[in-house]
Amino acid sequence: MGSKRSTARPPIQTTSSKDVTADGTGRVLVIGAGALGSIFAAKLSRSGLEVQALDAHPEHVRLLREPGVQVNEVGSEWTCQIDAYSSVEELTGPFEFGLITLKSTALESALTPLVEAGLVETFVSLGNGLVQERIADLTEPGQLVAGTVSWGATNLGPGRVAQTTVAPIAVGELDGTRTARIDRLAEVLSPVAEIHVTDRITGQVWSKLLLNSTFSGMGVVSGLLYSEAVSQPRGDLVAYGLWTEGYDVARAAGLELDQVAGIDPAHLVVRSPADLDVARSALDSLMGRIGATKASMLQDLDRRTTTEVRVINGGVSSTAARLGVPSPLNDRIVEMVEACERGEAMPTPDAIEELAGLLPNTIRR
Repeated sequence: MGSKRSTARPPIQTTSSKDVTADGTGRVLVIGAGALGSIFAAKLSRSGLEVQALDAHPEHVRLLREPGVQVNEVGSEWTCQIDAYSSVEELTGPFEFGLITLKSTALESALTPLVEAGLVETFVSLGNGLVQERIADLTEPGQLVAGTVSWGATNLGPGRVAQTTVAPIAVGELDGTRTARIDRLAEVLSPVAEIHVTDRITGQVWSKLLLNSTFSGMGVVSGLLYSEAVSQPRGDLVAYGLWTEGYDVARAAGLELDQVAGIDPAHLVVRSPADLDVARSALDSLMGRIGATKASMLQDLDRRTTTEVRVINGGVSSTAARLGVPSPLNDRIVEMVEACERGEAMPTPDAIEELAGLLPNTIRR
């Protein structure tokens, strides 16, 4: 599969092509231009980097190119044209970094032709859930580094996206070493958000999984924003229960968790009423940062597309089953979401109370 760009559309001019070298240094590919990917592409393009975006939907690609993606960045409105394409053959490689902002269901179809064409030097996993092993299997040995994004992104309609909250991006090598390419990646991504370089990226991935399995899990089954779900009667207890369940699975797996969205994961663990004061403070801090987020899985249900529940709450459940650790709350969320996907149920705030019925007696109110 070649890498020569089609002549049907002239490329959008950027301000930094003079900084791009023959080996791709200075050029970034965003793989998947949904809400998250469009925001990454727009912010990096606006900073002067040479950025291309790859997305499977031609009409969406057309709008990204002209008039450009309309970004609502926590209330601030701006527009940026993105050099976007819908097929690998149209791309101009090579690329120093390929930022993977895809849903887990699209990984193989998107990454296989890119790897075969040899267009990307380093792939960066930035999506939700436990997908790193799958991506590593699809790419060349040593080609993958990982990252997590803790702020919310929402599709507002064709060519319109919103960044609803502000939080850091974490990046790191999968083996925990500090390398020149991680420092370079942090530099490249700095226009997007605050960058947290970590030597515990696997623990960071699990910390982000706790964030998603807890709050995206509650949001998708309730149909509410994160803060709205937590504010339901006993919603805070459900959040503590889900978080503690995932935390126990991660610890059973021998993982050392990393901070996420500015909090220590241990501070949201509740095993008895004595833990509630610290947990309430951590939850308040977290909701102050990310409470306005609409769960990506809820956005998927709105569009009648398959969710990522199997790699988010299902990622906790499957790991728990392998380790012999109970995970009734995550198990039930998977069942609820799959029922919604089949059209047999709909998100409802009543789901929070149903989940509360599964909490340990020690933290029920």
